[in-house]
Amino acid sequence: MRTATLGPAERTAALAAMAERELDVLVVGAGVVGAGTALDAATRGLSTGLVEARDWASGTSSRSSKLIHGGLRYLEMLDFALVREALKERGLLLERLAPHLVKPVPFLYPLQHKGWERFYAGSGVALYDAMSVSSGHGRGLPVHRHLSRRRALRVAPALRKDALVGALQYYDAQMDDARFVTELVRTAASYGAQVANGARVTGFLREGERVVGALVQDVEGGTEYEVRARQVVNATGVWTDDTQGLIGERGQFHVRASKGIHLVVPKDRIHSTTGLILRTEKSVLFVIPWGRHWIIGTTDTDWDLDKAHPAASSADIDYLLQHVNSVLNTPLTRDDVQGVYAGLRPLLAGESDATSKLSREHTVAHPAPGLVVVAGGKYTTYRVMAKDAVDEAVHGLDQRVAACVTEDTPLLGAEGYKALWNARARIAARTGLHVVRVEHLLNRYGSMTEEVLELILDDPALGEPLPAADDYLRAEIVYAASHEGARHLDDVLTRRTRISIETFDRGTRSARLCAELMAPVLGWDQGRIDREVEHYEKRVEAERESQRQPDDLTADAARLGAPDIVPS
Repeated sequence: MRTATLGPAERTAALAAMAERELDVLVVGAGVVGAGTALDAATRGLSTGLVEARDWASGTSSRSSKLIHGGLRYLEMLDFALVREALKERGLLLERLAPHLVKPVPFLYPLQHKGWERFYAGSGVALYDAMSVSSGHGRGLPVHRHLSRRRALRVAPALRKDALVGALQYYDAQMDDARFVTELVRTAASYGAQVANGARVTGFLREGERVVGALVQDVEGGTEYEVRARQVVNATGVWTDDTQGLIGERGQFHVRASKGIHLVVPKDRIHSTTGLILRTEKSVLFVIPWGRHWIIGTTDTDWDLDKAHPAASSADIDYLLQHVNSVLNTPLTRDDVQGVYAGLRPLLAGESDATSKLSREHTVAHPAPGLVVVAGGKYTTYRVMAKDAVDEAVHGLDQRVAACVTEDTPLLGAEGYKALWNARARIAARTGLHVVRVEHLLNRYGSMTEEVLELILDDPALGEPLPAADDYLRAEIVYAASHEGARHLDDVLTRRTRISIETFDRGTRSARLCAELMAPVLGWDQGRIDREVEHYEKRVEAERESQRQPDDLTADAARLGAPDIVPS
């Protein structure tokens, strides 16, 4: 394996290498599916390129509910195959592929009817556990348990007594979605994939009907590269139809966007030792433990406005507050909300106009020779989607290609993680960091934590926390730019860390210091630092303004008031 460092020099070299000789596979889009596809292709011995117009996971894959789950509600829809598949992937991620990133999380399901509901819901959760174990990868999670109202209120005192007659508690898993994608990209690079963010596909190369590559523009430098590839994989999620439009073909299916918003509130606003899952008239509502916070979500509404920056309206926020407050002793108010984020689910259109009923299955197609399209699905099953996409691409390669091996390929940081976790007290003593800091680093970087610690060894000041976001060390900001491909302040505050949703100021108080920490790595002068900070502050203000608007149309207009730092 080669280095997995993704700094400015490595990005420049990757773009040049992609243009230098024909690739076997070029993947367009570095969300979780695109990154997973690049890893799958690279680990089969194929020469692989991955390009992303903005940043790793800058679309849907950084704005999810941050759950790795089987989809309990899909059992009710009798979609057993999807649930079984997702539960197997959940187990693989917890046990083998990414134990440093994917962690168990408990949920309490309040029962509101005596007798029949406990039997009905209990049967579903029991089947969920049984399917998990039968997958061969579900033994690491505790099984569900039935609770009386008294015991339920003991684990979740925040609940109103009249909101439940009893409860069920079960386990799923969670991760930091943007960090997970970053590690996927770095793992693909470590197996030889050439990867570049800030690299937009502006057109496809054709020879007759066949797609033979893509025109890729460095959005910052302006240079355009001809990247030739024997197979191109379109993994652009909600942008699938737009990307297909570059070859004048919409393809064999249509992808619709469904907007889901989430609220982030401090941990002390909801007194509970477990997450919550609540039924709404349309879907389900999660209250998810998230470090020193809770994530509350999500909504499910059709969206046909700006895809890059979906906006949460005042109505969206009120909807979530109303539903979560219906079961809480102490209602939440707008003042309790630290962060808000909105994301778009890529759903395959077809069966129904209601977005919550559109397909969460994925589809792979070959709409033109040399071009594969993968779309739909859910975050948890990204690896299966990637495998299917590469399998389809392999059909177009005139050679024998090895079978998928990603089921046995841990992500960067997984190997050695458990041994380092066991040694965390010794690491703390050696570095002078508190053991809680070491645990934080291990659960973000796994065995790559040593690289972060080396930065602190070279410059002890980097071992200090950020004054306005003290969950994070200064070294993590430098590492994001030097090793993880962060190109802009927004990349660091929004995706490499989650400061933009975990602080009441939404990262504005940390912005200048973070920009100054990034500057030496990225070669920024004072003028560039000022521009990055100004852009970030305008983005936050535009988001706040959008969240004061009554509906999607006005919220979208307000959010678009802040231009991208690199124009589209």
